[in-house]
Amino acid sequence: MKNILINSKFCFGPMSKNIVDTLIEFSNNTQIPVTFIPSRRQVEWNGGYVNNWTTETFTKYVKSKSKYIAIQRDHGGPGQGLYDDDGYESLKYDCKYFDAIHIDPWKKYPDFDDGLKWTVDVLKFCYNENPNLYFEIATEEAIRKFSAEEIERLLHKVKHQFDKRIFERILFCVIQSGTSLKDGINTGKYNSNRLVKMLNVVKTYQKLSKEHNGDYMDKDIMIDRFNTGLDSLNIAPELGVFETKLFLKYLKNNNDQENVDLFYELCYNSGKWKKWVSDDFNPEKNKEKLIEICGHYVFSSKKIQNLKKGINKYICEQLYDNFTKTFN
Repeated sequence: MKNILINSKFCFGPMSKNIVDTLIEFSNNTQIPVTFIPSRRQVEWNGGYVNNWTTETFTKYVKSKSKYIAIQRDHGGPGQGLYDDDGYESLKYDCKYFDAIHIDPWKKYPDFDDGLKWTVDVLKFCYNENPNLYFEIATEEAIRKFSAEEIERLLHKVKHQFDKRIFERILFCVIQSGTSLKDGINTGKYNSNRLVKMLNVVKTYQKLSKEHNGDYMDKDIMIDRFNTGLDSLNIAPELGVFETKLFLKYLKNNNDQENVDLFYELCYNSGKWKKWVSDDFNPEKNKEKLIEICGHYVFSSKKIQNLKKGINKYICEQLYDNFTKTFN
């Protein structure tokens, strides 16, 4: 799995079963390595919002259908699940079934020394559970902003906590050059100088660089990041929004306002949209926008599943074309 992990230029969130199935088909047809990056809310040991998959059932589903896909837990650790916890129950299952784990205590422990301690402790736990695992450390700007100096300090401290054999299991370090997601757009301000500084630090420690929140990114800016030396980019919410827009358009084209209203009600009541909108966002005045941002969270609803049956094939075809464009 190491070769797939390190050669995955893009890592994708499994935002829906259609997205998972389409990426499986795409990877099988092209033999392009792909990494799925399920968050704890999407796929969890006791079930997530994506197709109600558990860590075990999701892994078995994907692995039974493609040999070109790796699975890495995204944002593994404390405070990253549906409820506040220390993350260890979830990590036990991640260690058993996944290929790699992104260790991310920084949401709950933003203080550097606290976050460092948790990074080290979780890494020790996971390695003891499964010495064949690979890891990613640090986090995205939306959770906790890092300077190049702090990234250097983090890598230095972690390196001196472990012997070489364990430190080499850390494949990726998250870098930050300006990404942020709000209202369905990338609001980050790209800073190429900051990118270069962070890349130099990561390379010094012989790690690969990864940036999160690559959604809705201008193509030229994305290309510049890779040309500058970025190794990998995470994309997740954009895929869910893409599928939601197709489904919403399908309902509107069929003049099915009743089910558009149902879709809105399910989205609004889920509360999942709140994370992705600005403080002045007005749900009543932006119903379609709310649906677009939040729709994928309720795809597993029986009502939505029944409504989508007639369009799933078309959605998968459009998703396939979208992935083809992403890699070209």
